[in-house]
Amino acid sequence: MMPNRPARRAPFPGKARIAARSLSHAIPALALLFAPAVRAQDLPAARATLAELVGINTVQKNGTRVAAQAVIRRLRAAGFPDSDIRLLAPDAAPDQANVVVRLRGKGAGKPVLFLAHLDVVEALPQDWTHDPFTLTEADGWYYGRGTMDIKGEVAAILTALIRLKQEGFVPERDIIVAFTADEEVTDYDGVDFLLKTHRGLIDAGLVLNADAGGGTIRDGRRLFYGFQTSEKIYAAFEVEATNPGGHSSVPRPDNAIYRLAHALERIEGLRFPVHLTDTTRAYFTRTAALEQGQTAIDMRAVARSADRQAADRLSMNPERNANLRTTCVATQLSGGHAENALPQRAKATVQCRVIPGERIEEVKAALAEAIGDPGIALTEIRPVVPSPESPPTPEVTALFTQTVQSMWPGLTVMPVMDTGGSDSVYTRAAGMPTYGAMSIFYDPDDIRAHGRDERISVRAFAEGVEFTYRLMKAAALMR
Repeated sequence: MMPNRPARRAPFPGKARIAARSLSHAIPALALLFAPAVRAQDLPAARATLAELVGINTVQKNGTRVAAQAVIRRLRAAGFPDSDIRLLAPDAAPDQANVVVRLRGKGAGKPVLFLAHLDVVEALPQDWTHDPFTLTEADGWYYGRGTMDIKGEVAAILTALIRLKQEGFVPERDIIVAFTADEEVTDYDGVDFLLKTHRGLIDAGLVLNADAGGGTIRDGRRLFYGFQTSEKIYAAFEVEATNPGGHSSVPRPDNAIYRLAHALERIEGLRFPVHLTDTTRAYFTRTAALEQGQTAIDMRAVARSADRQAADRLSMNPERNANLRTTCVATQLSGGHAENALPQRAKATVQCRVIPGERIEEVKAALAEAIGDPGIALTEIRPVVPSPESPPTPEVTALFTQTVQSMWPGLTVMPVMDTGGSDSVYTRAAGMPTYGAMSIFYDPDDIRAHGRDERISVRAFAEGVEFTYRLMKAAALMR
């Protein structure tokens, strides 16, 4: 999941003192009381799956093989034949294991592929209230590393797939699920690896990624469900100033650190033009209905005509600004080699998140023009993976709208662009229409993914299990 989300606050008011208790207890009746049409019999298995996966430490150094084997055991126990289950890992990284499973259908169309990654970022037990690698229930929350990012989604997908298998459901098109490695660190051993070496196993006409999009809730009130149709393209540049240096007792006017600092100041002042896509135009149009006053007026004006004054006002909010344009920001800085020497080298990392459809060459040129110093070197740090927008077609919009409103009637459903990144970049680049389909609702002010005391609500998890089942079934019946 995107590494740049802010810390979140609790979505439900009146939070009581946290008192941890074992997951051997049943899911509280309160969670089911509020969960719309959730099948109670699905939840013990879903919770047990989540507990098992959280208990397996899948940080990069450990890999995902143990978790992948746990997934396979559950698939076999549910009746999936070995011929429809594959355990795949790169030869150079055997512990970075992926599972690909297929529920065979009538072959009426290209398969639908569900993506969910098994790996997590590091968690230091001494920083947490509870053991991060033991699922703990407290005051209506499940705590544990990966609960939000995204082992809760893995458990929901696995539970839904097994339920369809046990019901004898035969979809119109095959359902493929890829439980993958290495989303959080290098990206190379998961979806990228599968596409490069086993494309036929996951080739699909529709991809639904559980690591993007999703429902938003604030202060206990559901606001909307956003299905992700695009994400900004990740690009990083090194900005470097060099100099012969010398003794610090004899300063010279062309100090490398000062020169770099001036360049960064000019980058700070760079503002890219407003660039709306079909997704962000629809996003501002529909979000306007949830806002009031000048903000609502400005959102409608931007959606209609990219009104400059309206965009300027909206841009004062960092999240809205990121949805309006490409952004570049300095994220790392280093310089000098000794306290008593003039710096021979000073460099910074500038990370850009680029609106789909814009060319990286144009972004680099804009940075170079802003720097305005031919003596400053500007270098791409790693190759950029293009990520075109997956259009919010009427068929896809109907799929999400009908599934969401079957559980939450009248809830607004809209396409969204994520400002962070996910494995969707690889499937989109491979020509597969891909949409973010997170099932567990979250409060944008209380996102703890990658942070301490990561958690999801018991209620949201229960609803997510049912939502995933309905979405998976509906998607597999599309022709």
